[in-house]
This record gives sequence, C-alpha cells and structure tokens, in this order.
Amino acid sequence: MVTTPQPTQPTKVIYPDCDGNPMSDSTRQFRWIVVIKENLEILFDDDPNVFVAGDLLWYPQEGNNKVRQAPDVMVAIGRPKGDRGSYKQWEEENIPPQVVFEVLSPGNRLKEMAKKQEFYNRYGVEEYYIFDPDRLDFNGLVRRQRGSLETIDQPDSWTSPRLGIRFELQDDQFTIYRPDGQRFLTPTELAKLAEQQRQRAESAEARLRELEARLQELEGNRNPQD
Repeated sequence: MVTTPQPTQPTKVIYPDCDGNPMSDSTRQFRWIVVIKENLEILFDDDPNVFVAGDLLWYPQEGNNKVRQAPDVMVAIGRPKGDRGSYKQWEEENIPPQVVFEVLSPGNRLKEMAKKQEFYNRYGVEEYYIFDPDRLDFNGLVRRQRGSLETIDQPDSWTSPRLGIRFELQDDQFTIYRPDGQRFLTPTELAKLAEQQRQRAESAEARLRELEARLQELEGNRNPQD
C-alpha cells in the first residue's frame, strides 16, 4: 500500500511585541521621548487617521520577524488610531511610518545608529530626526527626489514637511513648536495649563452667576410688587 505524503503546514511566524530592550537609558532621554510623543498625540488628536506611537516594534516584511525596529517615536499618517502590540506594515495597507524620532542616550553607539538609518532609508521613512539631549545636538534627514534620506543642511531652524512642527536649537536650548507657534510642553506643564484653564472657567462662571443675580435684583427693584 502506497501512502500519499501529507502536505506540510507552513510554520506560523510569531512577531513579538517586545525586543527586550529598555525604552530609555536615562531620565532625560525618557522625558524627551514622552514630550515628543504626547505633544504629537495632542496635535493630531482630532485626526482619526494619524497614528502616533512610542517604542513600538515595526515589522516591515510579512514572514520575517528578524527585520524590525522600534523607533522612540513614530508617526504613521493615513493609519487609524488604536492600540497595537506592534506595527505590522502589511496589516496597515503597507503604509510605513513616514516620520520617526530617535532620542539618544550615552549608551547609543555609532554602529547601532548607522543600522537604524539604513533601516529607515530602506523601508520608506520620509523624515528621520535625531536628538541628543546630553550634547544638545539635533540632526535630521529627509527623503529627497532622488529617493534616499539626505541630511538636512540647517536642522536648527527646520519645519517638518509632514507634521508642520518647527525645531529650533539656539542659546543652548532645543525647542519644538506646534504649527500655531505654541511650544511643546512637558506633561507637568500641560497639567498646570489645564488646571489654570479650569480655574479661569470656574471664575468666569462664578462672575456670570453674580451678574445674573445682580440683574435679577435690579429688575425686581425696577418692578416692585403691589
């Protein structure tokens, strides 16, 4: 009796949600990652098709879980908001993140950063920004018409074509500005601003109630009952 060999089932590829590396190596690095990520979330809060993430693994190729990168912050324009364990590009209409940020720490190595740049160049990133908060050094690369990421000549006063945000490095201070001119704020500054706005709203409401009560009083004096 001849037995027919059964077709082998393809091995299911697992795409881990974690690469085992820490999100940051220092408090300064972590603070800047949070500032950039959260302010971009706020900036695009009203656009349901802008996805912003921090330290999320990006897999550009289906079937290959070795080719991956986890940008400190990435922005995918044209993809819906929502929770993800990783960014599997083939499940995202094959749209790569157009903008990525890397915030350096003392532990970053030139070889590691070169590999990241090669990855971002190969897999379609349009804007790549690198900030070193310890050395106060900011650089950027943008994809030119020739098809490759090329260094921005004057990054210390540069506006992102995709995001509309402006970077400014002067007087030993690095600042990022929203398109409306407001600077990116830390979570603490955002919380204080929200509290100030709440207090102003409560004061305005209290003044309005006082005014309404005064108007009612005047109206009563003007029209006394018999």
